[in-house]
Parts: sequence; structure tokens; C-alpha cells
Amino acid sequence: MTDIDLDTSLERAILELLQQRGPGKTICPSDAARKVAGESWRPLMEPTRRVARRLAAAGEIVITQHGMVVDPDQAKGAIRLRRK
Repeated sequence: MTDIDLDTSLERAILELLQQRGPGKTICPSDAARKVAGESWRPLMEPTRRVARRLAAAGEIVITQHGMVVDPDQAKGAIRLRRK
């Protein structure tokens, strides 16, 4: 899978999972990585966070920590993703 294909798959997974969860609900980036890679999801965590940052910059989602929206470029540690 090329980087472009991987990014497209991760983006689709993030948006589909958020759609399924409903308004105001969040997902962990690992949920999207698992959806794309199954049991081999761990290596996809940084690519998933990268795609999430891009979606946040485009205004599609927000990245949160402890329920608060954070700057995607400054977020360290565990994050959650939510529709804007």
C-alpha cells in the first residue's frame, strides 16, 4: 500500500467511525488504525495521528485531550478525535 493509499484509508476510517459514533462522540486514533490494519495496527499510529492533524487543519475534526480541544501540533500523549 502506498503512503497515499494508506492516508486515504486512514482518513476514510476516521470519518466513518466518527459518523457511526454520532455527534459529540470521540474515537481514539487506534480505532482507525485497527479498522485499516486489524491486528497489525500499532505501526499505523503515527500515520493515523498525521492524517488526524491534516483533517483538523482542514476543519473536518478537532483533536481533544481530557475533553478539551487542543492544538494538533502541540498535542503530546493520548488524544481523541471528534467531528467539528
